Amino acid sequence: MMEKKRTDCPALPPGWRKEEVIRKSGLSAGKSDVYYYSPSGKKFRSKPQLSRYLGNTMDLGCFDFRTGKMMPGKLQKNKQRLRHDPLSLAKGGKLDLNTALPIRQTASIFKQPVTKVTSHPGNKVKTDLQRASEQPRQLFWERRLKGLRPSDVTEEVLRTLDLPNGLQSVVPDSSDDTLLSAIASALHMSSAPITGQASVAAEKNPAIWLNTSQPFCKAFTITDEHIREQELNVHQARRSLEEALMADGLARAAENTQALLEGNTT
Repeated sequence: MMEKKRTDCPALPPGWRKEEVIRKSGLSAGKSDVYYYSPSGKKFRSKPQLSRYLGNTMDLGCFDFRTGKMMPGKLQKNKQRLRHDPLSLAKGGKLDLNTALPIRQTASIFKQPVTKVTSHPGNKVKTDLQRASEQPRQLFWERRLKGLRPSDVTEEVLRTLDLPNGLQSVVPDSSDDTLLSAIASALHMSSAPITGQASVAAEKNPAIWLNTSQPFCKAFTITDEHIREQELNVHQARRSLEEALMADGLARAAENTQALLEGNTT
């Protein structure tokens, strides 16, 4: 659940409103999200979106998006930081376009140019294609999703799926929701078969022996009985959907017929 507060924003033109949404559950409970609404009802989630919409009609350089106030001191601090930033000084300085080779600074009375070497034929560059294609991931990153629950358009929390009894986590203090997120991520992000942790050592010390390419659950196998049971569940779900669509179609037809009859009687 979330708590919403809407107030007028004096720093923006008349008619603009600020909305602060306070999160009530999950790991981010207590934190808030700030949105702005134009007089026409358009929603803005960030300061860049607001700047693009207003354009040259208003300067938002010292506008603080979270508080909704103009803070001139903040703009002055940003200018001072950029003025003393070495990277910005390097970008703002003049480019040295001189391509002449440097001169060796020695005690000799003659100028001795430096020899420039641009290639080394004996050297070979090796590239690990597997390392380059795979991005590093934090260990047990799925646990960051603990406590987060999906909701529909009415902000009602949806019921999560029930995992089979054979799927057990090897990570302590791990809920079924976290394990479900790990398995779903593995199915979407990997093309390899999902078998779980094959090593028994991963159960004793998962921080060292965990196979990061597999979800952190014990090894499992899919039998023919599991496949037949899942096929039956899919068949029942399709049959229920077919019956619901047929009932909806009959109800709509009855409403149309009733409307036609009432129109003819009048």
